[in-house]
Amino acid sequence: MLAHPPRTLPSKRQVALAALTGLLLRLLLVLRFPAPAGDSAIYEELASNWLHAHVYGLVYANGLVPSDMRVPGYPAFLAIISLLIGRGGVAFALAQAILDLGTCFLVAWLASQLVPAPHRRRIALAALWLAVTCPFVANYAAVVLPEVLATFLTAAALIPLVRGCVASADLDAGAPAHRSSWNTWFAAGLLAGLGTLVRPETPLLLAALIPVIAFRWRRRADWGKFVRAVALAGAGLLLPLLPWGVRNWVRFHQVQFLAPRYAASPDEYTPRGLYAWTGTWLMRFRDVYLVPWNVGSDRVQLGDIPPAAFDSPDERARVAALLDRYNARLQMTPEIDRAFAELARERTARHPLRTVLFVPLGRAATLWFTPRTELLPISGHLWPLRQQWHDDPVAWGVTALLGALNFFYVGLALAGLLRALREPGAAWRAYRGGLALLVAFTLLRTAFLTQVETPEPRYVLECFPAVLALGAMCWLPRSPSSASPLPRAVRGES
Repeated sequence: MLAHPPRTLPSKRQVALAALTGLLLRLLLVLRFPAPAGDSAIYEELASNWLHAHVYGLVYANGLVPSDMRVPGYPAFLAIISLLIGRGGVAFALAQAILDLGTCFLVAWLASQLVPAPHRRRIALAALWLAVTCPFVANYAAVVLPEVLATFLTAAALIPLVRGCVASADLDAGAPAHRSSWNTWFAAGLLAGLGTLVRPETPLLLAALIPVIAFRWRRRADWGKFVRAVALAGAGLLLPLLPWGVRNWVRFHQVQFLAPRYAASPDEYTPRGLYAWTGTWLMRFRDVYLVPWNVGSDRVQLGDIPPAAFDSPDERARVAALLDRYNARLQMTPEIDRAFAELARERTARHPLRTVLFVPLGRAATLWFTPRTELLPISGHLWPLRQQWHDDPVAWGVTALLGALNFFYVGLALAGLLRALREPGAAWRAYRGGLALLVAFTLLRTAFLTQVETPEPRYVLECFPAVLALGAMCWLPRSPSSASPLPRAVRGES
């Protein structure tokens, strides 16, 4: 033990050290673990065709065809990077690593908006350290997928949304509505609109806002404030989407401001009946690989389907017969698909709570607590424990550590939320709207993703700015005299 503990690092040195740590982690993941993904080729082709042929489309047997399969935000990002620093996986990955580091600073800014001014420096530093050391979004810098850009824009949109929720408490108290207060809602909608051009479910940000401010302005005298805030945010959301909507109307003669729910090529059949059937049992990410993603390209083996998919031997035999018909030609026909739809209706009628509650809860657990090793060169399997440990103890240890990190971040967010809600005094009541917004967004996005046909754990990464900002609340001081910006372990004191 040192007789005189070293002086706490100045704020600028803390920020610089955190930034360096975050940059080194991202460069390690980008350079050491570059990863391919099935959708990467689609995004790169869209960007290349848009940049060089001036057509936002894909090449099929009949040539280059305009497409609305993906919203244009991420291909536009790839095209810009190609123009500025060159085309290729390394250029894209390095750009995404820098962008994700920027997201860490946005998370720090977001967390600072959740507390009164005397605590902002401390909470911002805690959130920054949590963000720069979190490997999950950083890992996606190494792959050509929109998660890094989508998370950046989500964090950016959450900042004015939280500020607006906090400012609404002042309006509720009778303070005058300055022009800047109302501009906050428009800016939030504008950023959400830009995010929607990257991931089409981003409007859930504004959907989460509605109940928060509706509760705040529930009195009849305040309804005008509520309508004005929603109108301004909605206008901001619509503005970036208008060019995309107009383009789709001109090209395809349809009103399409987002992207088709089933992102399929023109000659690809969408097996909606099969999706309805998997919706009655599919909870593990492994099953997404083995069943929905195999349809149309590979065989689906009956032995790969878990026992929970069958309520009886007769039902298992019916599924086996349908898979035999599909596997014979690797083609999902409307007749086979209708038979799967009938199975889905029967299973839901027998056990409605299973389809509407238990399977979504299982999917939510998978989305949040999977080890997230899909981009790493390890199996990601923990069980059977003895066999996995014997085959590769390092891979088992990494998988267990990453799985535990999910519980750590979620637990930290819950603890931070409770810590902030326990703060006494009128000054803290104004910030509860911001806390409520982050919780509402996380819950709403999770609920939405449980209804997606192929739920992937990466889809909840956009919630991590909210999770990390809430987790930073654990570093609120116990008394006004506490002034250390970070815990002793981070400061290097003994």
